[in-house]
Amino acid sequence: MRLTVRTATLELRTPLRISRSVMARRDAVWLAVEDDEGVTGHGEAVSSVYLGLTAERAKHALLGHAAPALARQPDPETALSALLDGTLLPRGFPPGAMAAVDSALLDLVGKRAGRPVHGLLGESESGDGDDGGEVVAATARTIGITDTADAAAQAGELAALGFTVLKIKAGSPDPADDLDRVAAVRDAAPGVRLLLDPNGAWTPTAAGELLPRFAALGVEAVEQPTAAGDPEALARLAERSPVPVIADEDAAGYEEALRLAGRVHGVNIKLAKCGGAHQALRIRAALDGSGTEVMLGCLAASSLGIAPAVHLAARARWVDLDGHLLLAHDPWQGIGGADGTVRAAARPGLGVGPAPGTSRPEGDPA
Repeated sequence: MRLTVRTATLELRTPLRISRSVMARRDAVWLAVEDDEGVTGHGEAVSSVYLGLTAERAKHALLGHAAPALARQPDPETALSALLDGTLLPRGFPPGAMAAVDSALLDLVGKRAGRPVHGLLGESESGDGDDGGEVVAATARTIGITDTADAAAQAGELAALGFTVLKIKAGSPDPADDLDRVAAVRDAAPGVRLLLDPNGAWTPTAAGELLPRFAALGVEAVEQPTAAGDPEALARLAERSPVPVIADEDAAGYEEALRLAGRVHGVNIKLAKCGGAHQALRIRAALDGSGTEVMLGCLAASSLGIAPAVHLAARARWVDLDGHLLLAHDPWQGIGGADGTVRAAARPGLGVGPAPGTSRPEGDPA
């Protein structure tokens, strides 16, 4: 098998302000794995300052380690098995790059077998996600930290498009601004479910005081209200919170999620954090029966980067897969979402392809 990578810049439609930063763009690394018959599977890794992954680091890992490892495998099915048992890639391989390898192999194996990725990964308990049809899920749409008038305008427009779940970023220097923003969104879109994400901006004391007020405004759940690095404080907050508490930054991978199982109401599984769809399923299995439910989240990324998580969407209580909708131009297509609903098609593999008019950057072969 032959691996190539290509780089691109993903510009956001408008800069997204959260409590710790403002983001206007991400670098993307597109991974392609081609088998001996010329069938190709695709994956994407995106840069993240918070996760410590640059495009250069991702390229170095993919070309320096993944490419020779894949070249030694007889076929993509064997390579995928080696990825799952931990023998394909070295310890310390960046999770975001590992997720791209997992994606490309799933896409390739699915195309070779004539099956969608959600069929390869098995059914959910509800019966969704088999080979017979699409996986369909309502996704949240993010509203960044902005003034109340702009937040209200966005909420009204998104509700009119069909969005039934909105996620509001919080963590302003003055919490009253967050409360006003949530109230404005609720009034502008009264039938919409509301999620809140302070990105760890509050102290445990402040969170304990604020969460009842957000509950009164109709917030359904809150992600990572307290600073990452103290999961015990997050668990103690969840015990007394009137709003379900979802761990995000404090649940990057399997071990962190397992430590919080049964102690928080939810865990936000992001494939770029945990290492891909198979690792996400491993985390979900560890949470099963604990009372801790699953949220599927994402980084700002193209449809290619978001697609593997969409194939898992039937397994989550909360779905927040809008990263491709934040872009000024999405270079890939195939998962929808502009109407508030993401879809994993019954087509073989991931079911995504280049968008019309997309100019593909030159690739770097292994």
